[in-house]
Amino acid sequence: MNRFFEYVVHHPFLVAAAAILAVLAIVIELRQRARGSSAIGPADAVRLANSGALLLDVRSSQEYEAGHIIEARNLPAAELAAKAETLKKYKEKPVIVYCENGTASAAAAGTLRAGGFTKVVTLRGGLQSWRQENLPLVKGAARKDGKQA
Repeated sequence: MNRFFEYVVHHPFLVAAAAILAVLAIVIELRQRARGSSAIGPADAVRLANSGALLLDVRSSQEYEAGHIIEARNLPAAELAAKAETLKKYKEKPVIVYCENGTASAAAAGTLRAGGFTKVVTLRGGLQSWRQENLPLVKGAARKDGKQA
């Protein structure tokens, strides 16, 4: 313990920098938790999807048709508030929201949480991170029953 105090006395700038970084990390983590935002990576998204989570693509219909995650439903972010009742059976189930890069999905997740959805998460980095992991995408529109056309 004496060596620790000796180190602190001899290296005050290093100790101060480490303390500031620790405080910043704690503040950032607390802000994330206070906002209720929860982002998961592609591997965790695969695990959740395999256990029955809803994958919700909030990009435009054209972007969705150009390539989307298997079994994902398309509900553009602009229409989400008006059509959220079509997802009411998923209010107590996990919902993974994604967009192209993760920014629109964060707002969409907030809309869903405000609508009473309890287990909403976003795909960290959006579809870009999915592609970087070389995970599969399918092309084309979904049929009315939610299955791939």
